[in-house]
Amino acid sequence: MEGSAGHSYLMNIDVSFGSRRPRRVEKLKWMNDTSTAPLPGRTSGTCGANSSDNDSDGWAAAIVSWVRIVVCFAAMTVTTAVWAVVMVVLIPWPYERIRQGNVYGHVTGRTLMWILGNPIKIEGLEFSNTKAIYLCNHASPLDIFLVMWLTPTGTVGIAKKEIIWYPLFGQLYVLANHLRIDRSKPSAAIESMKEAARALVENNLSLIIFPEGTRSKTGRLLPFKKGFVHIALQSKLPIVPMVLINTHKAWRKDSLRVRPSSLTVKFLPPIKTDDWSPDKVDEHVRMVHTLFVDQLPESQRPLVLSEVNDFGRISNKSQ
Repeated sequence: MEGSAGHSYLMNIDVSFGSRRPRRVEKLKWMNDTSTAPLPGRTSGTCGANSSDNDSDGWAAAIVSWVRIVVCFAAMTVTTAVWAVVMVVLIPWPYERIRQGNVYGHVTGRTLMWILGNPIKIEGLEFSNTKAIYLCNHASPLDIFLVMWLTPTGTVGIAKKEIIWYPLFGQLYVLANHLRIDRSKPSAAIESMKEAARALVENNLSLIIFPEGTRSKTGRLLPFKKGFVHIALQSKLPIVPMVLINTHKAWRKDSLRVRPSSLTVKFLPPIKTDDWSPDKVDEHVRMVHTLFVDQLPESQRPLVLSEVNDFGRISNKSQ
């Protein structure tokens, strides 16, 4: 994470592990409101109305936060080591390794969010039950934990090929049969995207990707890369936006403190891509980007949006 060896790698990959999430919101025993999915011991509906998004600069709060982060990394080290052994045993069975990667993500992501203790509200969980390309905005290390927990079984990530050199986690990523992309030159990247699309179709898999391509330093939504459109055009999979709100307030850039901000995760209805056209790539990117902008609070919206005027040219408009 930022300020740690783990985040130095996570912030540079386009996606993370997919994972199992609760199939139905009402099955969570700790729920108080069927429209939300809070973590154990946390309130629902209001996203923890008693918690504050403001900084708590006291030493006690700082120490508690540091302890939680240390416990998180200890827990993640243990689960990663355990599942690395499982993956080695399952080398002859590629799909089973994907499934176990999802189980790893479910267990690890959910556990880490429980340790950190942020109240969480989940909306539209019913839209996460289909094979799709899941798109997620990226503004905090917490985003990684949330997608590990909440994306469905049968989901793979896609990362730069150099991920294999990251200690333990990189090797687990490769063993889990997730996808890698060669970004050394445009032609190699395009071919990698084609291979990724073929893998999704042939193995009936979903994909999780951060379309911004990097983590936002301010929490505001960045422009989207075009890779997800090219994959959608070839795979014909629907796109499910996964909008994360306030994670940048909970764990900020260059900070080793996690604040008690309430978090919201919104799954939006699937977007069909059957009728998408290669000559409208930019239009598809803008359409999906606009959906995210509309769902985000003012503090996470871009300061400048690119819009198409009546003459079909790109113009900039400040919000």
